[in-house]
Amino acid sequence: MGKRDKIIYWISTCWLALGMISTGLGQVLKGKTGQGGVDSLAHLGYPMYLLGLLGIWKILGTGVVLIPRFPLVKEWAYAGFFFVMSGAIYSHLAAGDSIKAALPALLLLVLTGVSWYFRPADRKFI
Repeated sequence: MGKRDKIIYWISTCWLALGMISTGLGQVLKGKTGQGGVDSLAHLGYPMYLLGLLGIWKILGTGVVLIPRFPLVKEWAYAGFFFVMSGAIYSHLAAGDSIKAALPALLLLVLTGVSWYFRPADRKFI
């Protein structure tokens, strides 16, 4: 892995971690507004109990992605981030929201893909 790839990996992973931790904490603390908050889930038609679960998964997934080793668990964390963010994008579009409402989830989805693609060999399962 070259220096350029390491820089891309760490920049995308740090931004991904920041986004997942901030939205995850907001969801665990049942924040009213913001991306993935109570108002957003109500607007999309999801039950409120899902809010805390999504927040916990995001926080735990961020920890797994950042710590060394455990490559199989990292694959699951990246897959979970992919499913949650692609689901958020789809939910916004299906609810009739503009693409602007789905942009934060789209950004996190892109960061997930970039971080996964550029991860070092010791963080890969296969």
